[in-house]
Amino acid sequence: MGPNTVDRALEAAEHDAATPISPTPTHHELPHRTSAEIERVISASSVSSASSSHSARSRRPSTVGTGIVGVGMSRVSTSRDLPPTELGRIQTARSQHSATVGRSIRSRRSRASLVKPLPPFGAGKPYPPLLPNQEDFVVEFDGPDDPLHAQNWPMAKKLLTATMLGYTTMIASFGSSIFSAATRAVAADFGVSPDVSLLGVSLYVLGFATGPTFWAPLSELKGRRLPLVASMFGFTIFNLACGTAKDLQTVLITRFFAGFFGACPLAVVAAVFSDMFDNRMRGMAITVFSMTVFTGPMLAPFIGGFMVEDESIGWRWTAYLIAIMGAVAFIIDLIFLEETYPPVILVSKAAELRRRTLNWGIHAKQEEIEIDVKELITKNFSRPMRLLFCEPIVTLLSVYMAFIYGLLYLFLTAYPFVFMGVHGMSAGVAGLTFFGMIIGQILAGVTVLMQQPWYTRKLAANNGVPVPEWRLPSVIAGGVAFAIGLFWFGWTGFTKDIHWIWPTLSGLMTGFGIASIFLQALNYLVDSYLMFAASAIAGNTFLRSLAGAAFPLFARYMFEGMGTQWASTLLGCIGVALVPIPVIFYMYGDRIRAKSAYAPTFGAGPEVAESETGDDSELGHGEKEAPSSAPRTDMDAAHRAV
Repeated sequence: MGPNTVDRALEAAEHDAATPISPTPTHHELPHRTSAEIERVISASSVSSASSSHSARSRRPSTVGTGIVGVGMSRVSTSRDLPPTELGRIQTARSQHSATVGRSIRSRRSRASLVKPLPPFGAGKPYPPLLPNQEDFVVEFDGPDDPLHAQNWPMAKKLLTATMLGYTTMIASFGSSIFSAATRAVAADFGVSPDVSLLGVSLYVLGFATGPTFWAPLSELKGRRLPLVASMFGFTIFNLACGTAKDLQTVLITRFFAGFFGACPLAVVAAVFSDMFDNRMRGMAITVFSMTVFTGPMLAPFIGGFMVEDESIGWRWTAYLIAIMGAVAFIIDLIFLEETYPPVILVSKAAELRRRTLNWGIHAKQEEIEIDVKELITKNFSRPMRLLFCEPIVTLLSVYMAFIYGLLYLFLTAYPFVFMGVHGMSAGVAGLTFFGMIIGQILAGVTVLMQQPWYTRKLAANNGVPVPEWRLPSVIAGGVAFAIGLFWFGWTGFTKDIHWIWPTLSGLMTGFGIASIFLQALNYLVDSYLMFAASAIAGNTFLRSLAGAAFPLFARYMFEGMGTQWASTLLGCIGVALVPIPVIFYMYGDRIRAKSAYAPTFGAGPEVAESETGDDSELGHGEKEAPSSAPRTDMDAAHRAV
């Protein structure tokens, strides 16, 4: 059915709704229930059966009691003729709904009904009958080419959205490191040691660690746009407060909350790209996202260094600059950013259909959610932690990435130690040496993008089914390059007898390694945990941000006590020891995911069927819930083929 036909049907329904109608009996009279009867609740799991099972009944017309009897809408049959692409999207949307907070209120309501009966319906009215078939009133996307779905947006619109979100992410990571150039000025201003003022960097990154546990589940509950816009507003306010702070306590507190709000794009933007781009383009999109995450901290030190050196500007403008950039991002996102999360898009669609047809039974799956604080904490805020500590892929990759990310912020102390302490450069000039790492990161990004045609050919040969392990060779190569860069930096930067260009050039290897690892490791996480991508990245961000907060605090003592060469050697040896992690996943990742409760695989076993019909109280706070919520794809067949 084309869009014109649908519009004509909706216009006819609106015309009928506006015409006075005398009461007539409905086609299907159901017995009225008294207010003391126990209401039967249709849970999400009870309507998540295969689409073909209800295709026959979806063709029959149904009348809905909307208060205006006689206005009936025939439900169009879509399930029988839908291609696998759309069926997969529908199932994914239902799975996203079933795994979100409030998925089932059956156990809570049954316990309440044992204590007291339902309250009276009011005004002497009996309880109305249930909808004839609740599933008939759930809106879906109109085929695989539905323009409402973000993957069907024009490419220009996708690129505009990606650019906006890339800028939003960049300023959040930019703000994490620009303060490192101001630590000595802050220490002198408030009469504390530089180590104490360095807490402004650590607390900001600590906000990165705690923020995603809030923002990622919120994005899966309320959509992507709301948390991104709200977080940029809070980010701007707290950076302004930092710039106007009258004491050190205010500086540290506002830096933490600036990091907390700035963590939202780090956790949510990759999931937005997953919403917009399919398997062929997702890798390129997340490559751009990751580049903004890791080039941002490297661009900030020299800017902050020159600002602090100029007495007419001072350290406070390092906060004002971020606030101005954040305000620009807030305005752009508020005006131009559109929702990309499919379940929330369907909520807007259902609201429009209800308004135009006066059929109040029309709804989206996401609207069946009832928020309960206990379930909110158990199922949503704890999900990133469950993925982090219970999923081997997320756990080990997060440990590896935490070490790399920690060293990224350790370099904010190590580079000034070498180039200012050994070679006698000023803060601004020493910050320019980070361009070695920036160039290395750009080379890594270009390398990943050049691999995209190879990845597209393999994807086409595998019937469009992605195999996450295709991402890992770049991670392995990046791990080797990163370790080499650490040894290079240590043994060329410990004495001024070696020209400063050599430790600067070591950044080519460390930057290439950092970007290669993160670009494809994030792609690997997204490919492995598609519908839980935001929570998987949130758990990963939590651990690596803890490392990013801790490493700068001991960096100066480590390099002063051990010497630049031996401190770098120790770190390089740890880097070498972690290289086997992606190698193991490249060889055995498919088997590990087959045992996962969250990674998409095909075919739910008997134990999954039991969890779909069992009481929520028996799920052990979500441990057995996820298998029923994970859509099964042809991933296993692809793994066996590989």
